[in-house]
Amino acid sequence: MTLVDTQQNLLTILDKIKKLELDHNYAPNKVRLIAVSKTRSASEIRMLAGSGQVDFGENYVQEAIDKISELTDQNITWHFIGPIQKNKTKAISQHFHWVHTIERDIIATRLSEQRPQNLPALNVCIQINIDNETSKSGITPHELHALAGHIDQLPNLTLRGLMAIPSVKDNYSEQCKTFNKMQDLLADLKEQGYDVDTLSMGMSNDYEAAIVCGSTMVRLGTVIFGPRASK
Repeated sequence: MTLVDTQQNLLTILDKIKKLELDHNYAPNKVRLIAVSKTRSASEIRMLAGSGQVDFGENYVQEAIDKISELTDQNITWHFIGPIQKNKTKAISQHFHWVHTIERDIIATRLSEQRPQNLPALNVCIQINIDNETSKSGITPHELHALAGHIDQLPNLTLRGLMAIPSVKDNYSEQCKTFNKMQDLLADLKEQGYDVDTLSMGMSNDYEAAIVCGSTMVRLGTVIFGPRASK
């Protein structure tokens, strides 16, 4: 796939998102597109950033840091969307604006302690294993309030909302059932007094259903960049 193809894919997806917002009476720009750029080159990211794309998602810490360092001249918001090991928290806290995959107290604590004081609080989402898959990271819904309460006490983190990677479903109504569960969990957090506004859900195979069901961030890779290259 050429860079021109990638750029056109981005514009096509942005048009689809705008149409979904309009069709469902959402505020303009309610949904942020995160271009999942893991394994993609800095030149590909630079080209999309030049087209106005701001948000990019990375899974691999060292690969991401290399690209972040090369692209400091670009207006990019970096999102960490991969599993977090304890020995990677310092690098993540220093280089990213958002972390979507909080599932343990110790990881949240380390991110807060290691966040540089000259940077604003790190925006974080709690990852929910919404379909209870043994192969997936994330906490159960029953564990949500304990982890949210812990994060709320950490000075250098701001709890923004929830993230999920549901099981793959080809049926639109089944996709919506899962996403509606996430919407209910976010509403419950709001009722408990948390100032949360983010649902990070929806990937290349199900982002349209996710947006209809309240997603505010969709994480798209394949539909923008084509099939992913090996790491």
